[in-house]
Amino acid sequence: MDAYLIIGNTHTRKSSIVRCLSGCFSRSLRDIQLRDGKTQLRLYARAGSIQETRKTPDEFLAEVPRARCAAVLCCLLPEAQPNEPELYPDASTYVARFKAAGMRIRAIAVLGQNAGGLRGPHLRQFPQAPTAPVNLTASEVREFFGWV
Repeated sequence: MDAYLIIGNTHTRKSSIVRCLSGCFSRSLRDIQLRDGKTQLRLYARAGSIQETRKTPDEFLAEVPRARCAAVLCCLLPEAQPNEPELYPDASTYVARFKAAGMRIRAIAVLGQNAGGLRGPHLRQFPQAPTAPVNLTASEVREFFGWV
């Protein structure tokens, strides 16, 4: 399964970007047209960071297969949830757990400055996302993800 991730602190418009990209309000299946114009991607989109919605990495990994999709789009906070960091860890812990479960991380869009220590060729920062018009950021993220 492919994973497209959006990482950012609170108030960086993570959920708004997911809604712009997928049209989902909370969580749902969507078909996304890829840039090649031939392929559609069956995507499970989930607005709201996984930590804020109180899902452990394993609970989220159990939730995704029920959607019967080829990819997932979700949000993560860069840092662990302060009240229960052992249950809801930082983004790098979630990403490591996703990879260990066989997910292919296709792209990570970081809204703002805090990438949670993550680095790599599939990561791009959007430092102006918290203040730029949300449709502009969504357009830039869509292009980065390779979606129409």
